[in-house]
Amino acid sequence: MLVKVIIKRDISKGKEQQFFPLIRDLRNNAMHQNGYISSEALICFDNSNRVVSISKWESIEDWLNWKNDMKRKKIDDRLNELQDSPAINEVYVFSKYMAAAHLGFPPPLQKISI
Repeated sequence: MLVKVIIKRDISKGKEQQFFPLIRDLRNNAMHQNGYISSEALICFDNSNRVVSISKWESIEDWLNWKNDMKRKKIDDRLNELQDSPAINEVYVFSKYMAAAHLGFPPPLQKISI
């Protein structure tokens, strides 16, 4: 089941030059993970210190494996030090999968701790 992960971050003022190389490093590492499809980073037009990363994964398990990877956690910890507040992670599944699950096929989506 394809999933998209949206991560919202608010960079602390004056920390931008330290922040963006870490985001690139995180993405470069993600590209080598099983199930990684693509990603992009967007900067808010009205607030250039707000960054949203959107990544696409083949399955929730692939995303969770990467989310719990020690190398990723270390980079994420460094990023959190440069932010006003911790990142917000949201995982979305494509609506056609949810609709099919509600009809009974494929097996219903299990509640997975994200």
